Amino acid sequence: MKERIESLTNDIKNELEELSLYIYNNPELGYDEYKSSKAHVELLRKHRFEVEEGYLGMDTAFKAVYKGQKTGPTVGYLAEYDALPGIGHGCGHNILGAVSTGAGIVLSKLVDEIGGNIVVFGTPAEETSGAKVRMTDMGAFDKLDVAMSAHPDSDFSKSGSSLALEAIQFTFRGKTAHAAAAPEKGINALDACLATFHSINALRQHTLPEARIHGIIRAGGEAANIVPELAIAEFYVRTTNKHYLIELSEKVKNCARAGALAAGAQLEITNYEESFDNLVTNKTLQDTFVKNLGSFGITNVKPAEDMMGSTDVGNVSQVCPTIHPKFGICEEGIVIPVHTREFAEATLTETAKTNVSKTVMGLAMTAVDIIVDGELLEQIKKEFKEARK
Repeated sequence: MKERIESLTNDIKNELEELSLYIYNNPELGYDEYKSSKAHVELLRKHRFEVEEGYLGMDTAFKAVYKGQKTGPTVGYLAEYDALPGIGHGCGHNILGAVSTGAGIVLSKLVDEIGGNIVVFGTPAEETSGAKVRMTDMGAFDKLDVAMSAHPDSDFSKSGSSLALEAIQFTFRGKTAHAAAAPEKGINALDACLATFHSINALRQHTLPEARIHGIIRAGGEAANIVPELAIAEFYVRTTNKHYLIELSEKVKNCARAGALAAGAQLEITNYEESFDNLVTNKTLQDTFVKNLGSFGITNVKPAEDMMGSTDVGNVSQVCPTIHPKFGICEEGIVIPVHTREFAEATLTETAKTNVSKTVMGLAMTAVDIIVDGELLEQIKKEFKEARK
C-alpha cells in the first residue's frame, strides 16, 4: 500500500503544484476566496468528487464527497486557502489547502477497494472569523470518524494544542458636552473605556499564566473639546480550554460593566468575530500519522509545541477526533517566521514541494490505516470520548 500511495501522489504532484502556485498568485482574504475555492473545486471534480459549492450559505466554502463502493469510516480533510492582508500567503494556506485536497484525491483512488468515504471541506477565513466555527455549529463535522489537516511551518512537528478564544467588543455610549464650558453636562464614554482597560490590567495579576487578554480602542472621541459620546474597545480573551474561557471572559465583561457604571455610560457587549475552542489533539491519531511520515522518510518530527494563538480547527476537535500537525517547508536549520512575506516565498521552494508530497502521503496512509484497522479506530474514538469528560 505504501508504494501505491507514493505512486498516486507522484501522479498528481504537478496538479497540486499548479493549484498552490495559482492560489499564491491570486491571494484573497477571508470570505473573498472566489478564485481559490474554485480552483480546489475544479480539481476535485476532475477526480470524480461530488462537490457542493456555497456550502452552508458561505459563498467560498465547499463540501467535496467521494463515496467508496464499500462501507467504512468517513475521513475528513480540512482545506484552507485564505491569505493575509498586505503579505499574501504568509501563513502558507496556498499549500495547506493543496495538501488536504491532495490527500483526499489520493485516498479516493483506494476506497473503492478498501471501503470508506472521503470528505474534503473548503473552509474559508481561518485568519479572521473562522468558517469552521459556523460549520461546526451547523453540524458539518458530526458524521466524521476523524478530521485531519496539516499546517506549513519551518519544521515538521506533532499536533499540539491551541488557545480557546472569545472576541469581545465593548461599546460605551455617553453624552456630548463642551469639555471646557460645561463638562458636568456630559457623560464621558472614553472614561468608561479607559477604566475598563485599567481594571483588566489589574485582573491579569489573577489569571492563570497561560491566559492572554489583549485589546485596542476602536473609537474614543472626535475632538479634545467635546466630551466623547462613543467609545469602542475590542478584546481577545484566550485560555487553554473553553471552560476557563467562559469564566475569564465573564470577569473581563465585569471590568467593562464597572467602567460603564463608574462613568455613567451605557454599555453594549457583543462578539465582533467568532469564538474559537481550544484544539484537542487525538494522540492515537497523531502517533499513527507520525509513524506513516516515517515510512516515507520523514523522521525528524519535533514534539508538539503548545500554540499561544488560536485556530478554528479547535472547534472541529471538540466534535470528532482531530489532528493539526505542522509540516516543514524550509531546509534543515533554517527558521522563517509565519505571517511574513519570506514565509510566503518559502512555499514555492523545492523543499516545500517535496514536503507537500510527503505530507499528502502521510495523511493518505493514515486514513488507510483507520479504514482497514477497526481496532485502531476504536482506540481513537475511545481517546476522544475520554478527552471530552
